[in-house]
Order: sequence, then structure tokens, then C-alpha cells
Amino acid sequence: MIELILGTYGAACWLIFKKFKLVPITTYTVCTAVLGGMVLLVGLLILLSVCHPVSHDGRFYSTVTQIVPQVRGKVLEVPVKTNAPLKTGDVLFRIDPKPYQLEVDRLEAMLAGMNAQVSQLDARLASAQAATEVARSNLLVSESDYDRQARISLDISQTQIDQTETRLSLAKENLKRSQELAESGAASQRELDADQARVDALESELLQAKSAEQKAQETLASGSNRLKAARDELKRAEAQEREARVALEAESDGVNPDVRQAMAELERKRWELEQTVVRAPTDGYVTQVTLRPGQMATPFSPMSAMLFIPDEKQMLVARYPQNAIAGIETGLDAELAFQAYPGRIFPAKVEYVFDIIPEGQFLGMGKLQGGADASVGDDIPVKFVFGEDVEALNLPTGAHVSIAVYTHNFHALAIVRKIILRIKSWENYVFFMKNFDAVH
Repeated sequence: MIELILGTYGAACWLIFKKFKLVPITTYTVCTAVLGGMVLLVGLLILLSVCHPVSHDGRFYSTVTQIVPQVRGKVLEVPVKTNAPLKTGDVLFRIDPKPYQLEVDRLEAMLAGMNAQVSQLDARLASAQAATEVARSNLLVSESDYDRQARISLDISQTQIDQTETRLSLAKENLKRSQELAESGAASQRELDADQARVDALESELLQAKSAEQKAQETLASGSNRLKAARDELKRAEAQEREARVALEAESDGVNPDVRQAMAELERKRWELEQTVVRAPTDGYVTQVTLRPGQMATPFSPMSAMLFIPDEKQMLVARYPQNAIAGIETGLDAELAFQAYPGRIFPAKVEYVFDIIPEGQFLGMGKLQGGADASVGDDIPVKFVFGEDVEALNLPTGAHVSIAVYTHNFHALAIVRKIILRIKSWENYVFFMKNFDAVH
């Protein structure tokens, strides 16, 4: 850029002083021309750097996913190839699954034994429930039979009482009549004694009938020995059923601590067995495959087993000094010049300016934080969006690019920046030839 400005200014001075001799050559005019050139050069440099900045530190970036296995083991197979396209779930490498399969088999056998015990308890509960139903059915039968017999006895007693009371009433009337006739001399003493004996006999019979009625009522209310036995049997069956149910509920559905622990351990071991096959997290590819069968893969290792590159659009980022950031905003036009493609310029646009840089972060490290050293580079990263023409170049991640941003300030000077950027792009041919000569 300086060479272009000096060359243009020198050519103008030659035309003014030498070719057309518009200004005489004196000490004053020469000093004025030199100082004017310096002022012009410094002013243009400042305006171009602030209003239309350029960064020669632009690069393509890609997110890299570190592939670290979740389990420890010896690598058996690495089917993935370097830079080969992969789909989500494709196998990256396999770890020896035998130790984890043995653990799964052991826990499954242990859990099967616990489930057999649960099955026995289930059968015990079913048997207890059946016994309860039988006892309940026997009780219903006993209650039905006994209730029928007791009520028949009660009905007979009540019928006998009614009949005896009727006969007793009639006998008392006959006795009363006989007493009246005996007083008048119409009836003998023998007839009177017979009527009295009949009344006494009926009263005795009535007492016996009422006693039988009371006994029948008491028997109906209390129940017989058979009925009591049936009720006791039902209570024992219900108690055994409750005991079997409590034992089953304590052993099933993981409620029992041993069963729950075994189930959780089995799930963990099954997960570990699945993790012996390491798969691609997303679409993408693996670069620089150095993992080989026989190596030991370990989780939480400081070094990842592989580097996985997701199938995502590359990010284009360049850094600019802070005095040039004020005029850069989203949507501004920019131009790209790649070292890999001399003489070609590609359009781009500013996507956003980074809100934070590493020098401005505070980490939760359990100690007091201090400010960053002013000597540390504090350029601001800016991200750009580019079109399909740049995507078609298939440049590798990390490829270098010069990026010029054209702001709204002093827009007329943008043509100068564009000329300078194109000159720099054409210079890449020269450096390419130098590198070609150096190689050969």
C-alpha cells in the first residue's frame, strides 16, 4: 500500500516539477513536496486503516469434537478412514467388549435368581388367596346351613308356644267353670281336680316351649361350633394371604434394596457394553486417524482418541485492531483475497463482531482475578459470511485469507483499498513462483 501511494505521489511530482515544469525546483518547493507527501501518506494510511480496514490474519475455522471413549479397554478395530464422510451413528472404533459382557451375564443370572424367588412368592400368594376363597365359601355354607336349622327350631318353638297358650287359656276357662259348678254342687271334686291338673300340665308345657324358644334364639345369635371353626379358618387364611402379599411386594418391582441395586447395576453394565462401540456423534469426518488396534483407550484422558469434524459450514474469522472496530457493523460489504487463488477477489459480508475476547474473561478458579496485561494482543475477531463461490473452492480449515471491510465512512477511499487488495492478490503469483523455485 505504501509503495502504491509513494509511486503515485512521485509520478505526480515528476509531472509537475520535471515534465510540465509547473512549479520551479527550489529548496522551498522540494521541502514542501516532501512534507506534503509525508502528510498525505500518513493521512491516507490512517483513513484507510480506520475507515476501510484490512486484516491479513483471516482464516477458516471448524468446530472440532474430541472423541473420548466412555469406557476403558483395548481397541479391537478401527474401521474409519481418514477424511472419509460419515453419517450419524457410523462406527469409529470398537473396544474389547468381553469384560463388560461377562459382567452383564453375571448380573442377569443374579437377577434371574431373584426373579425366581419372586415367582415362588407369587405362587405362595396365589395359594393363600385360593385358601382364603375356600374358607370364605365354607363359612358361607356353614352360615347358611346353621341359620336355616336355627330358624326352623325357633319357628317350631314359637308355634308350640302359641298352641300351648291357646290350650292353656281354654283349660283355665274350663277350670273356672268347674269351680263355679262345684260351688253350686253341680260338679264333683273329681272333675275339678282333673281340670286343675290339666291347667298345671299346660303351664309346665308352656314353660318348656318358652325355654326352647330362648335357647333357639341364643343359638342363632352365637352360632354353633362348626360355624365358629369356619370363621377361625377364614381368619387364618386371610392372615396367611396378608403375609404372602407383604413378602411379595417387598421383593418385586425393585422395591427390595437388593433387587433395585441389581437392576441399576445391570443397566449401568449394559450401557458400558454399548459404549464399547464408539460411533460418530453427527455427520462429518475424522481427520488424521492415528488410532490403531491394540492401543488402550481410556476415558477422561488428556488426549482424545480421535478428532471428529462435524459436517458444518466453515467459519470465516479475521482479527482487526480496536481502533478500526467502531465502524464495522453487521451487513457491511467485504472482499476476500486468498493466497491459494492469486488474482481473484471474492465478495463477503460482515456477520457480527465478537462480543468478548479471551483477554476479557474471568474464570471461576477460586482465586482473585487480575486484569490482562496491556502488552497482550487485543485485536477483536469479526465473523464473515460468504457465498457458494467460496464454498466451491474447498479450501481446508485454517486456510489463510486477507479480508478488507468497507465502512460507510469516507466511502470514496474504498476504491483505494480495493486497488491495494487486488495488488496484494496479484502479488501472490510472485510469492508462488518464489516458492516454486525454492522447491525445485
